[in-house]
Amino acid sequence: SFDSKSGLLKVTQQKNGQLTLDFPRDHFEKITNIPSTIGDALKMTVTEVYKGKFDYMVVADSQQTIEKLQPDFKILATLKSRGVLVTARGNEADFVSRCFFPQSGIDEDPVTGSAHTLLTPYWAGVLGKNKLTAIQLSARKGYLDCELSGNRVLMSGYAVTYMKGEIIL
Repeated sequence: SFDSKSGLLKVTQQKNGQLTLDFPRDHFEKITNIPSTIGDALKMTVTEVYKGKFDYMVVADSQQTIEKLQPDFKILATLKSRGVLVTARGNEADFVSRCFFPQSGIDEDPVTGSAHTLLTPYWAGVLGKNKLTAIQLSARKGYLDCELSGNRVLMSGYAVTYMKGEIIL
């Protein structure tokens, strides 16, 4: 368990070795006056955009569109949001995404738990189910099992230890 700006967040390890994050769900609204900056930065025609608490979410027509994105991060950084999520139905998963946060110094995040608090409720509504599979299509790729459970989003996946250390105070 750890405290965050979103409140108390919990991580549990499942019997299969997956780690499950328990986050509060994000709520979103459809944007009717889409900032032209989003389309310019993503270099694509943007017709469906939602805004959550922190991020814009752009719905693309296909997984291939998302895979081919080469955003202009300087333009993206001018948006008044934490970041921009781009999502579509997936070929091998219920949905796919890429997440860009140049405003925070992270051009593209490899796997973004907080983004799935917005992506999961959206796709649960579109697909009519609460348990979903997701792939974040960064260069590293992230595979998640997501579940919308009331006002919470449960995200499960495997993790790899890449560093160990000790802090002495």
